[in-house]
Amino acid sequence: MSFTITSSSFADSTAIPKEYSGEGKNISPALSWSGTPSNTKSFALICDDPDAPNGTWTHWTAWDIPASLSSLPAGEKTGKPIGHGIKQGKQDFGNEGYEGPMPPKGHGRHRYYFTIYALDCATLNLTDSAPRKLLEQALNGHILAKAQWMGTYERK
Repeated sequence: MSFTITSSSFADSTAIPKEYSGEGKNISPALSWSGTPSNTKSFALICDDPDAPNGTWTHWTAWDIPASLSSLPAGEKTGKPIGHGIKQGKQDFGNEGYEGPMPPKGHGRHRYYFTIYALDCATLNLTDSAPRKLLEQALNGHILAKAQWMGTYERK
């Protein structure tokens, strides 16, 4: 069985509902994963927009997600702890936690990738608010598998 991520909030490669965007409630969508490699000790998550005008824009990072979890419910917000010892990093808006899609008006439809990483370590020894660059460095050599779910969003 291969490692996969899904969302009950929107179908893969379809529009992300407004409530999960910066124009709506700005809460994270529900995410779940399966097919986890047997030696997984934790997970890490990155949500980003590769279509941002100035290059890839990070909307959410989280790590030290316990291997005992196979989902995150909808409703995570900027600045709110998730629980379970999960740490969240600073995204490109400058805040800690989830910030939903909010592309510039008239910039077209953007893609948002939710990537989950199965890791061979229980913790990454990063502090809350660590930037994505440090997270990516900490992931090196620890990724057992990764899976992606993509949604789109456009402001008119």
